[in-house]
Amino acid sequence: MAETPAGAIWNKTCQVLKRELGEATFGSWLGQAALRESGDEVFLVAATGVARDWIRRHAWRRIGELWAQNDPLGRRLDLKSRMELDSAGVVARAAMPAPIAANEAAVPEIFEIEVDAAPPAAVKQGRLQGLQERFSFETFVSGPANEFAFAVARRVATWADGHFNPVVFHGPYGFGKTHLLNALAWEAIRNAPSKRVVYLSAERFTSTFVKAIQDRQTAAFKEELRNADLLLIDDVHFVAGKTSTQEELFHTLIALVEDGRRVVMTADRSPAEISEMEPRLRSHLQAGLVCGIEPADRALRLGILERKLGTLANQGKFHPSARPEVLQFLADRFTDSVRELEGALNTLVARVGGDVARLSLDEAQGILRPHLSCNERKVTVDMIQKTVAEHYSLKQADLISERRARAVARPRQVAMWLAKQITTRSLPDIGRRFGGRDHTTVLHAVRRIESLKAEDPVLARDVDMLLRKLRG
Repeated sequence: MAETPAGAIWNKTCQVLKRELGEATFGSWLGQAALRESGDEVFLVAATGVARDWIRRHAWRRIGELWAQNDPLGRRLDLKSRMELDSAGVVARAAMPAPIAANEAAVPEIFEIEVDAAPPAAVKQGRLQGLQERFSFETFVSGPANEFAFAVARRVATWADGHFNPVVFHGPYGFGKTHLLNALAWEAIRNAPSKRVVYLSAERFTSTFVKAIQDRQTAAFKEELRNADLLLIDDVHFVAGKTSTQEELFHTLIALVEDGRRVVMTADRSPAEISEMEPRLRSHLQAGLVCGIEPADRALRLGILERKLGTLANQGKFHPSARPEVLQFLADRFTDSVRELEGALNTLVARVGGDVARLSLDEAQGILRPHLSCNERKVTVDMIQKTVAEHYSLKQADLISERRARAVARPRQVAMWLAKQITTRSLPDIGRRFGGRDHTTVLHAVRRIESLKAEDPVLARDVDMLLRKLRG
């Protein structure tokens, strides 16, 4: 289909939004949106009501600005969810190819199901392989990095109606996918005790299937899974490359979806990126709702630490308190995995117990030094300057120069903050490497960036990105 003028405008708008929001955030909230036209009306159609509400709160004003700049006809752009638009009876044509338009025919509608109350004993624990009680929605800390996935999981757990089946949550190791899947399972059981919930890892799915073949019990295996009202499979990427297991999972998925039952899975990548997965299975996973979970930003990491400290304090019967600089150090150092972040706090509490409230930053760094040195590459001030200069489209010499323009001064302060965080250089030494500046200048830069990160999400995202890049 040829691209319409409105489609061209939306393409330009998307290019700007991807740069400003970041690829991951754009993909989670706007990646499955589509532009539709009906007569003189133009609609941006969000994939879900949750996505529509997020777009309206966080991006709608900017979208309106970009649309007005590029539309010579001055048309008004309206925002609706797909369900709103379809229920209103609007006959619309897609202004550009989009996942929603391509998948509409393949995605079955999920109808609300009324259930009778039943005691928890009605749910056999044998169907919940490896489900962990500590993982609940109450203990899940949400933030911009995971709020879309969190909202989707909570909605699925209510057994509410919707259009997306299956749902796939994806993100690298340690981003909270297993926590979210466990929480979904517990909440779904609580909301409908008589429903049949099956939870297992893809590895358990594989091993159980292989054993069923060996024991000539494949019929029983299929019945156990295909009678589920809700099937949850963790780490589905594990089955990639395993021909017979993929075949069985594919047929299980088709049987459940066609029968109106729910399927939710997690993976370390989006289905489109699991190249070794059988094409039919990959295609059907993509046909539902694919929710990316991004790395936790600094505010979310601090929230996770506070929640974890509260849990440890409750277990150890001590006051849940720690010095802010200690928690900030953990949040800035352990950026790649929530598990590593919580593990670092576990290590501190295991060593000092309730005295964690009196633990200084130097003492905390001393306790964690073996954990820091084993997996951190050597980062120099020179590397930091080059990386920051490249990120801000400057020359390394600009950061060392006497230039005080904001376009140079702020990146220089970021570079100084990074040098203080991830090198062993003293403040005077860092100052000397930035054109012979005084240590008080470096200290001011560190404090300024520390303050700005809490109020400037763009700067906070830049700093997080630079930290990850420098640490490899």
